[in-house]
Amino acid sequence: MAQRARQRCHALLTGLVALASAAVLSTATPAQAADTWTEVGSDRADPLTESQGLTSVEVPANSANRYTGIGTIPLSVRNRGWNHVGDPDASYDGYYIEPYQADSGSAKMFRVQAPGGGWSEYVHALGPGEALNNSFVAISPGGQWMVSGEWGTMTRLLVHPTPGVNPSTSPSANLPWTSSIRLDRPVRDVQGCDFRDATTLLCSSDDPDGSLFGTTKPLLQIDLSAAPGTSDVTGRVTALRQLPLRSSCSGSFETEGIDYDRRTGTLRVIVISPGFCVLTDSKTYRFTRG
Repeated sequence: MAQRARQRCHALLTGLVALASAAVLSTATPAQAADTWTEVGSDRADPLTESQGLTSVEVPANSANRYTGIGTIPLSVRNRGWNHVGDPDASYDGYYIEPYQADSGSAKMFRVQAPGGGWSEYVHALGPGEALNNSFVAISPGGQWMVSGEWGTMTRLLVHPTPGVNPSTSPSANLPWTSSIRLDRPVRDVQGCDFRDATTLLCSSDDPDGSLFGTTKPLLQIDLSAAPGTSDVTGRVTALRQLPLRSSCSGSFETEGIDYDRRTGTLRVIVISPGFCVLTDSKTYRFTRG
């Protein structure tokens, strides 16, 4: 009798634990749940002027989308060694920022266009262990902080005061690396990120290996423990789907920049086709959140 009573008690406790666990899972906040993104169309991506990155621009009103590619680098910028431009972003009050890198050296450059049209350049001296690559910028919804990324397999993203927007920044001073987003698992070859909201990043990975998330070229979601700023925050990484890989040519695709337009809820990602089809099949894919 005592044995059967203990068994019934154990079964009851097990059931209560299961119910409690289910309750916790059912009350998970939206930031804890990964999104589903459904493809709704595509546009041809010009290989010279739309092959690196893209961003929607809210201010001034009715502004056209902006793109970067090898053909958008001004000659005066290229002549000073800044020969690669990454995925840009625009703040919600109209500042537009492009990330640049050189083949060698100890600095990166962020080129900023103010809402009035004037350009300025902000140089960032590399910190300890920082890679030379400057793949993208993502401006936080509040505007004061900007996230940038390195190439290769990384467990962090870098946070800077937003040049031209944050009053602590100046073209005549080094743009500091203020804090980091510490990722709970590695990511590889992130080409672009954009904020969906204050604590959610959507990122395009050009990972050719597939061992980190079980798929190559994944769309990633990074849920932050808090909005980025002067202190490190953590980021929980989830792979949402493989990005489209369709072309008349066979070979290696290259995932490029990403943009989330909060006005329409549209996500866009550039995918460059292999071989000769880089000229004909490269696409900017559009997605909506399911």
